[in-house]
Amino acid sequence: MEAMKPVSASEVRLLPGFWKARQTMVRQTMVPYQWAALNDAIAGAEPSHAMENWRIAAGESSGHHQGFVFQDSDLFKWLEAVGHLLSEGRDAELEAQADAAIALLARAQAADGYLNSYYQIEKPDRRWTNLRDDHELYCAGHLIEAAVAYSSATGKEDLLAVARRLADHLCERFGRSSGKIHGYPGHPEVELALVKLYRWTGELRYLELARFFIEARGQEPNFFAEEAAVREDPRPYDPAYAQSHAPLVQQTTAEGHAVRAMYLFSGAADVAAELGDSALAETLKRLWDNVTEKRMYLTGGIGSSAWGEAFTADYDLPADRAYAETCAAIGLIFWAQRMLRLDADGKYADAIERALYNGVLSGVSSEGDRYFYVNPLEVWPSIATVRHDMQAITVERQAWFGCACCPPNLARLVASLPGYVYSYDGASTTLAINLYMPSELTTEIAETSVKIRQETQYPWQGRVRLDLETSKALAWTLKLRIPKWTPEVRLWINGTEQPVKSIERGYLAIMRVWENGDQVVLDLSMPARVVYPHPSARSLAGQVALERGPMVYCLEEADNGANLAALRIEPQAHAWEARWQDGVAGGVMALVGSGHRLQENSQEALYAYQAWPTRPTELTAIPYYAWANRGMGEMRVWMSAR
Repeated sequence: MEAMKPVSASEVRLLPGFWKARQTMVRQTMVPYQWAALNDAIAGAEPSHAMENWRIAAGESSGHHQGFVFQDSDLFKWLEAVGHLLSEGRDAELEAQADAAIALLARAQAADGYLNSYYQIEKPDRRWTNLRDDHELYCAGHLIEAAVAYSSATGKEDLLAVARRLADHLCERFGRSSGKIHGYPGHPEVELALVKLYRWTGELRYLELARFFIEARGQEPNFFAEEAAVREDPRPYDPAYAQSHAPLVQQTTAEGHAVRAMYLFSGAADVAAELGDSALAETLKRLWDNVTEKRMYLTGGIGSSAWGEAFTADYDLPADRAYAETCAAIGLIFWAQRMLRLDADGKYADAIERALYNGVLSGVSSEGDRYFYVNPLEVWPSIATVRHDMQAITVERQAWFGCACCPPNLARLVASLPGYVYSYDGASTTLAINLYMPSELTTEIAETSVKIRQETQYPWQGRVRLDLETSKALAWTLKLRIPKWTPEVRLWINGTEQPVKSIERGYLAIMRVWENGDQVVLDLSMPARVVYPHPSARSLAGQVALERGPMVYCLEEADNGANLAALRIEPQAHAWEARWQDGVAGGVMALVGSGHRLQENSQEALYAYQAWPTRPTELTAIPYYAWANRGMGEMRVWMSAR
């Protein structure tokens, strides 16, 4: 059923540019910083205790487990990020750190393959008794993902051996057979990890277990209710919180915890692709439309409610109380990549781009050592710090979190970006470019060596140049994604402008005999544009937002003064000029335009019987991801129009 498979990250090398700089930041800043955090060496940050937990579990230290029950996953995501970085270039010191952590995990692993520091330290006789809440399978999934990434990058088998022993233990304990546990994880993740392990090893039992977890979920009698009764747990529980309110193929809307939903849908897409399950694929398309057309923020953020970190209802997208967890936007990217594998439609790559440049990148500071867990689209600091319904909103990025799922998740995503850029069909006769970033691809098409060098100033400019090297002339199809945001597309092949024929499902297909030295230039017009919300998005009524290229823009107090709500922006796109600004987050393309500010007078009554006077003012908008890098202040994405 697979429509397009991602080209292996091992065949892609990022070149200097926007994302290479951030990948370098991951290597030089984020990964070392996070290693220090995992070892409780960041002054003033919440302690992690992750590494100490493993020393206790291995019998090499004493004490109790500290942190959340899923604290193991922070280390596992860190190891996965390291694996992706090492595939780009080996680093002896970094590899030695990772190998030491892997050796510790191997020493801690139980004889039967079980591995979980919380249960091994605190509840060794209660394994698998609370799948609903205690994240054993979630942590196992992250370990498996790390193992595949690390083995792929280094050729070393130690972590893979640990992961396979754990996965084999899962296969022995879970499944449909009598005597096995018929449950599934409260927090999905292991499903997609098992498919990765199946693809890496060829062992069918891992795919079958992933399939079981997908199909068992939501069946009656509800497993979580039965499990709670056995352990005499009286706490109320909404099955929708973990997407277990109905079998997945019967679900029509995205419900519950947004990150859990994204991992579940990602694993289901993998299973559907491998097994050719058309019913499951159609379910996922239906859920995709619900999420992206009715429940997604302009930034690609999802999960609007802090309560339950969850989806609420269609069009409920408040800007100032947006939860939009960084991990949820990352999860959307995971799911989008897998949907692109199932269904070769550029809308999935559009979503990857939207979330990547906006809802994900906002989660880390320009220096790489401070993080947002929550990503609102409007912040008024003096109010966000006193209202109980905004307690989840932080107005400055944090050094670390007690629940630190987002920082290592962001690191592993950015480190793995080479695997998102290109895709090919099963017959290897079509190559698609999904994302535009300076890179070099070395691959085979129809058993012919092909190298493509992609050069571009994207996301600040829309021109992309592709230089091809091929060992022989060969007919194949090159597909170029045409983002929905561009109003004009121009194309040159070997210096001659070509007519842009039909763009089908978000891609421009070029079928020709490609020869060594061929050059393709794609120019995507990138004007500022004004975005209007759907009329049913009640909290956004009467407001507009600004975009340019893949970037969503915001107004920040640092540029426009306090009380951003008193501003009225010019809603004509031509009124906004792109200007480079060096002083913001390492340099950004800002939008400068005209607007008006309501004139305040402290002597006036709270309410008046005539319109407030205004004065003209120049306004500056910066990319949303770059906000909060210049101190605390107000920020707004959606603004009132003149």
